[in-house]
Amino acid sequence: MLNSVINNLIKSSNSIIPSSFFRSGMLVIVTLLLSNLAAFAQDKNDLGTEVVNIVKPYSPTISDAFKVKETPSLNDSITTAKKKVEYSIFSVPVASTFTPAKGKASNVEKSKPLQLFDNYATLGFGNYTSILGELYSNFELSRTDNVGLYFRHNSSQGGIDGVLLDDKFYDTSLDANYTSRQKDASYRLEVGVENETFNWYGLNESFNSITEESLATIDPKHSYTSGYAGGSVGIEASYFEKLSANVRYLGDSYSSSEFNFSALSEFSFPISDLSLKVDVDLDYLGGSFDRGYLLDNGIKYSLFNAGVLPSLVYINNDLTFTLGAAAFVGLDSENSNTDFFIYPRINVSYRLIDELLIAYGGIEGTLEQNTYYDFKEENPFVSPSLYIAPSNTMYDAFGGIKGKFTNSIGYNLRASYKNVDNQALFRLNEFTGLQGDGRGYAQGNSFKVVYDDIQTLSVCGELNVEVNKSFSLGITGTYNNYNTEGEMQAWNLPSLKASLFANFNITEEFYGGLSFFYVGKRKDLYTTGGPLFDPINNAPVEVNIDGYVDVNLHLGYRLNDQLSIFAKGSNLFDNSYQKWANYKVYGIQGLLGATYKFDW
Repeated sequence: MLNSVINNLIKSSNSIIPSSFFRSGMLVIVTLLLSNLAAFAQDKNDLGTEVVNIVKPYSPTISDAFKVKETPSLNDSITTAKKKVEYSIFSVPVASTFTPAKGKASNVEKSKPLQLFDNYATLGFGNYTSILGELYSNFELSRTDNVGLYFRHNSSQGGIDGVLLDDKFYDTSLDANYTSRQKDASYRLEVGVENETFNWYGLNESFNSITEESLATIDPKHSYTSGYAGGSVGIEASYFEKLSANVRYLGDSYSSSEFNFSALSEFSFPISDLSLKVDVDLDYLGGSFDRGYLLDNGIKYSLFNAGVLPSLVYINNDLTFTLGAAAFVGLDSENSNTDFFIYPRINVSYRLIDELLIAYGGIEGTLEQNTYYDFKEENPFVSPSLYIAPSNTMYDAFGGIKGKFTNSIGYNLRASYKNVDNQALFRLNEFTGLQGDGRGYAQGNSFKVVYDDIQTLSVCGELNVEVNKSFSLGITGTYNNYNTEGEMQAWNLPSLKASLFANFNITEEFYGGLSFFYVGKRKDLYTTGGPLFDPINNAPVEVNIDGYVDVNLHLGYRLNDQLSIFAKGSNLFDNSYQKWANYKVYGIQGLLGATYKFDW
């Protein structure tokens, strides 16, 4: 009813007021009237309160949109018409005298491919009736397996000026190896035998007046015979990285014998950014000498060293850091002695300026097994009556810098301080006068091994130059300062050593090399006496051994791809120096020979 009343009112007022406005106003008025009536009725009849919500639906509309014209119409009183632009191309031919040359590929001088051979043989002869012979052969069994054979002989019939006894020597060896390189593993087996003959010709000045009949009673000849067998296994992408083992036997012409077994296994376990490496080192040494130098009693030794060497390794672009330790147990069965050793093993390397400057340092220690074989390799004039014991390197602290000045020049500077208990030193055996018992080493002309606790401060430098394939050069120098505990001197250890090596190619056919050695002064001890030594009337005397320079040169000429000839010169300054006390070396030596490369 209310709506019909409102609609009638709207129709009657359409001519005066817009319908929408009028409708809205009427709704407001009616609402107010109803609310007043409700309030009045409430007060009169007390009907309570009630809330009435009037909801009107919202009906949105979208206004019409008008596009803006690209060229709008203007109602300006003044309009400007667009001017028509007319243009034309006026081309003029230009004469050119430039004629580009046709491109041509540059000629590249092709070097002749180097032909490689699997085998070679060398034979040479020189003064002092010296002979040098070598033969190497490689047999390819398959794409992954190879067998190699190597034979070497070097000998001289002697002839050193002023030597009273025979001074010839022989050195002959034969080695064979088998290698296999599989996809995930590599194997290597090797065996070898060697025979060496030397003479204890280094008599002291007391023999200068001896008769030839007395000299004839001395037999200075001594022979070593040795053999070895060993191998290694390496596995890729495995916790077990490598296992290597070696067995060696050594005997001599005085019934001495030695057996040495050594094995080293390497394990690696990745841990996040680190790598845990664990090495296990085993070394057994057993041997005997028929008799001592002064006493008739024989000498036996049986030593076993076992060590575990764990370490953590961290490597990034510039820093390499290793933190580890080494634990060894040493068993001396002959003396019923057991010792335990723990050593630090820390290494760090950091690239300060790329390859130009790398700083490094660390501290390490180890238990080193000394052997009769190693002693005779360093000094073949030792007597077959040595006392064998291991050396305990308590620590070796070092630091230095290395790098490259250029791509062809590298350097290394290093300083270290080492503390070694029981370090082995060579020293002359006592001279007890002419011995006619058939022992050629018992004339004070052989060396024994003594042990002492020694601290060594060392500074060394190295420079390597590789200009190109035609020239390379290497220079090294070392200075050592020794501090001994029991011995008066660090016998036969020089304070200064230096060396130089150079290789060069003058032409494609003509090549050569140069080597230079300098060894500084050393000291030894001359002692007279015997089991009943009298220290008052026969006091030991220090022997000064002068330093020496040894220069060697070799030149070669390639006649063709397979045959070349060579000439070698040794001790070119003809300096008859003493490498060991009373042992002069050969003077200037020359050797001519040829090398032939071939395939079977």
